[in-house]
Amino acid sequence: MVWGMSDTPAESPDFDAMTRDIAEVPAVEVIVTVAVNLMSASAVKLGLSEEGDKYKDLDEARKLITALAGLLDASATEVSSFHAAPLRDGLKSLQLAFREASVVPDEPGQGPGEKYTGPVYG
Repeated sequence: MVWGMSDTPAESPDFDAMTRDIAEVPAVEVIVTVAVNLMSASAVKLGLSEEGDKYKDLDEARKLITALAGLLDASATEVSSFHAAPLRDGLKSLQLAFREASVVPDEPGQGPGEKYTGPVYG
């Protein structure tokens, strides 16, 4: 028996149902969902959540922002501009927030994800 954090038995996941569910989701929706999750996690690690600095970790934020930039770069031709434009805007906002939060800001082009996006300026 597997126990969760609440000390109650955890149910076994229904992998067949999960496979059927994911099979019905368009690829663009999966990409956008992953991008939004990376954006949300980045914001928390930048200290932009309601808890502020409680979860701030710029090293972790750098990794998440770089992963987001890589995902958006790799999927640029697969995702319509309807979806891509707000994601790119969100990425730029996170990159700028990272630059502002850094005690010693990276050189232009060296910030998180900038190898994919090019230098980001305010």
